[in-house]
Amino acid sequence: MSRKAKRRPVAEINVVPYIDVMLVLLVIFMITAPLLNLGVEINLPQSGAAAMEDVEEPLIVTVDKNGDFFLNTEGRGELIDGETLMRKISVIVKRNANVEVLVGGDSEAQYGQVYQAMALLQQAGVAKVGLLSDPPEPEG
Repeated sequence: MSRKAKRRPVAEINVVPYIDVMLVLLVIFMITAPLLNLGVEINLPQSGAAAMEDVEEPLIVTVDKNGDFFLNTEGRGELIDGETLMRKISVIVKRNANVEVLVGGDSEAQYGQVYQAMALLQQAGVAKVGLLSDPPEPEG
């Protein structure tokens, strides 16, 4: 026999380094996961809003910066209080159950006022309420 014996390649995978890496990653995730739940506590308005469905020909309800509601019918905005808004929209919903209503809130309007308009629309039976916005101004 010759002193130089043929060496066969080892066909086993050494998994110890992989286990070490896995354990380090596990420790990192265990430390960082609780930190991801941090946030700011706020008091959101509450309402019993229902699910929405697809519809055509939207009505537009606008909330100005003072919190006043306007119902846009026939191309003009009509100043309206919350109860009258709910009553008029209820009549429209009885005629067309699939009517879509869009809410446009002034950027200076309070969130609660815009939300109140949406809640009134839900109580009136509107199946779909959307929000209006202006497109961003082009830069340059």
